[in-house]
Order: sequence, then C-alpha cells, then structure tokens
Amino acid sequence: MDMAIIPDLWQATLDTLRMVLVSTLFTILVGLPLGVLLVGTDRDGLFPMRVLHQVLGIIVNIGRSLPFIILLVAIMPITRFIVGTSIGTDAAIVPLTVAAIPFFGRVAETSLREVDSGIIEAAKSMGCTSWQIVRKVLIPEALPSIILGITITIISLLGYSAIAGAVGAGGLGDLAIRYGYERFETDVMIITVVLLVILVQGIQLLGNLIARKLTRR
Repeated sequence: MDMAIIPDLWQATLDTLRMVLVSTLFTILVGLPLGVLLVGTDRDGLFPMRVLHQVLGIIVNIGRSLPFIILLVAIMPITRFIVGTSIGTDAAIVPLTVAAIPFFGRVAETSLREVDSGIIEAAKSMGCTSWQIVRKVLIPEALPSIILGITITIISLLGYSAIAGAVGAGGLGDLAIRYGYERFETDVMIITVVLLVILVQGIQLLGNLIARKLTRR
C-alpha cells in the first residue's frame, strides 16, 4: 500500500465518525420522543390518542420501508436547502438522520414497552402525572435497553454512511469506492473494511458496557 494514502484514511475515518455521531445526536433528539409518543398514545398508553398513534405508525413504517440509497437521492433538494449542498459530509448528515429516526423510534418504542407495568401503576397511585411518569419512571427504567438500541442505531448509521459514499458523501465508503473500486487498489478496500469492522466492534463493546453498568445500578 502507498503510504501516501494514510492521511486520506485518517481523514476519511474522522469524516465517517463525524457523520455518524452528529446524525446519531439528532436521531436521539427526535427518535426518543417519537418512541414515547408511539407508546403513550397507544390504546393502553398514558395519554391514548388513537388517530395520532395510527398516523405516527404509518409515517414510521413508510420511513423504515424506504431503501437508504433511494431516500438519499429523493431528499437531495431538502438536503441542498438545509446545508446548501447535496455533496459532502455535512450533506450526508441530513439523509442519515432522516433514515435513522423511524428506525430508532421503533427501537425506543420496544424498549419502553418492556418496562414493568406494575412500576407504572405504582407511580400512578402516587399521583404522578403522565409526563412525570415518562421522565422519572418510563425512560429511566428503559435506559439500559435504550442504550443498546442507540448502539444498534449507530452501527446501522455506519453502514448507511458507507452507502452515502457512493454519491460523494465522503468518509470511508467514498474512499473505498474511489481507490478500492475505481483504481483497483484492493489493499485500500481491505483496510477500509477492517476499519469499519473495528469501529463496529468498539461501538458494540462500549454500548454493552454502558448498558450493563446502568442495569446494575
């Protein structure tokens, strides 16, 4: 391998981490409330609203059914409006976030539904309001599972970021295509794959560690 590629590999790794971490932040900020609404507005939820629950469910299902590469291209005008361009690392954050929100919303919903109903009933008997139960009971009790859900989401975003590299988003995916595919430099392709595997393993181990510590509290 040409050692001159090392700075490009380092920059591509940083770009990938930036895309994934920023989009993860926005995903949590929107996806967690979405999960709360999906649980809370259900028929047996804390604030049942049948119509809203059905509308949210349809929106989430549509968002999850779209292949990422199609979504990436379809929302290019929106991406261009938000960040001023449809190419590059900043531009990739928009479709990554849009793709991850419905996914994480469902993950958060599943985590919140796993909370023991007896704990919720006990909070109600103590006079807690619905939103107090959400903040002080539901989310804290589901937090270890939510952390694991965030871990899964980050790993999915790593895969999406590699796909985004196909349309000039930057990062390891873009580097693998430009050098490994277009220039037939197989060693660069292998290195980018190894780096992605290391990132996935590291993120999974960290997520498991945090979830275990929260469970033991």
